Amino acid sequence: MIYVADSAREKIGEIRTSGNLDNNFFLRVSVVSGGCSGLSYKLDFDNESKPNDQVFEDNGVKVVTDLKSFLYLFNTTLEFSGGLDGKGFAFNNPNASRTCSCGESFSV
Repeated sequence: MIYVADSAREKIGEIRTSGNLDNNFFLRVSVVSGGCSGLSYKLDFDNESKPNDQVFEDNGVKVVTDLKSFLYLFNTTLEFSGGLDGKGFAFNNPNASRTCSCGESFSV
């Protein structure tokens, strides 16, 4: 399961509204190589499912990830922090053994 905190749900709703994204679009979360710790998170809106996609719905948000990324994201919570010192979207990932100071990359 991938979880969505209230803060992230609200921001996702704002982005959907401002981008005129209808209910056919869902949040695609993936893990890609890169970043100072080796792996980075990637967020996109998508409207096409792929074979082997893992589909979840939490807090009213449909989240889709590929099977390989799900192995890194299991039980992760997507959060959002705004304000002057906010970092935007952040992942609270219990599988990460090390993260960089900016929170955008990790290793397991």
